[in-house]
Amino acid sequence: MKKGVGFLVTVALMALVSSLASAFDPSPLQDTCVAIAEPENAVFVNGKFCKNPNLTKAEDFFYSGLDKPGNISNPVGSAVTPVNVEQIPGLNTLGISAVRIDYAPYGQNPPHTHPRATEILTVLEGTLLVGFVTSNPENRLFTKVLNKGDVFVFPIGLIHFQFNIGHTNAVAIAGLSSQNPGVITIANAVFGSDPAIDPDVLSRAFQLDKNVVKNLQSRFWYDNN
Repeated sequence: MKKGVGFLVTVALMALVSSLASAFDPSPLQDTCVAIAEPENAVFVNGKFCKNPNLTKAEDFFYSGLDKPGNISNPVGSAVTPVNVEQIPGLNTLGISAVRIDYAPYGQNPPHTHPRATEILTVLEGTLLVGFVTSNPENRLFTKVLNKGDVFVFPIGLIHFQFNIGHTNAVAIAGLSSQNPGVITIANAVFGSDPAIDPDVLSRAFQLDKNVVKNLQSRFWYDNN
């Protein structure tokens, strides 16, 4: 009898642990998703509404054009061509997307983060200096020079960059672990926010003269995405 009770208790505990292990909040697929009590006023769910499976077609999983280079005639000398759920609706709920990145000589994909995705990048042409910085307090820099065929990983949420150190154009393809990874370019977000961050905040944070901060905020911060 005691063995039977012990077995039932063990099974019950295992069931409880299993339920707790599988009970988690889904990862956010956009920057904000404010709860609303009236469904008729809702704009979207966490991700996209699902199409009727009976109406699904091959085109929902298809994109053409990643062979075409982006326009790199801009201040940062790079262009990012995304292939996410906006371009391929069939990526909805699949947790994956891709980008093509083109770089002019000495062009860069400026320091940025993907709040919802890890990135794995493969160099197709050229030579890139890449790196990422770990979180506080270490702020450790991991950096590497990549050549054609080399692969590098940028962990989710960490600031990272790519810089073309070659004399010719460079091209890379990257996979990201989200249908909508998001991107926060550090300079754009800090100095180009709308409305602008109080210069006193940035002056102390970056230990810069307030006039220098105002000058930086007055500039046009190009978005290469």
